[in-house]
Amino acid sequence: MTGDSTAGKAAGKAEKAAGKPESTARTGLGQGPGRLLVMLYGVFTVAAASRSVYQLIAQYQEAPLAYILSAVSAVVYAFITVSLVRGGEGARKAAFVCCALELLGVLTVGTWTLADPSAFPDQTVWSDYGMGYLFIPIFLPVTGLLWLRKARRG
Repeated sequence: MTGDSTAGKAAGKAEKAAGKPESTARTGLGQGPGRLLVMLYGVFTVAAASRSVYQLIAQYQEAPLAYILSAVSAVVYAFITVSLVRGGEGARKAAFVCCALELLGVLTVGTWTLADPSAFPDQTVWSDYGMGYLFIPIFLPVTGLLWLRKARRG
């Protein structure tokens, strides 16, 4: 037991020396299964941002609402990615709120695209609940919310 205690103190000192707060290093949101979330949110940030930038520049007149919503989803994904990487309780709370808003957005846009397809002449990341992205956009915020809820207890 004494060895474990000494090792834990040594790790804490090493983290402080490296400029890392002890609590963030041990309970980082992007650690363990959170790494997969960071990777997925990072990929979706790049995918949604690159798609929406191109569409806003080259095709804006065709479906402005869809392209603006894709840009909004990219911003949401980027914010969550940064929050997961940053770690800490404040970042966890911010990411939790953002994941809840993301889920609301996916459900709203998904339902809207099914109820009134003419409102969306082109797809968004959240169209049809993320069908064009293998439904990952509907599962990602749910998984994020569960992970962030668990991280609160940790």
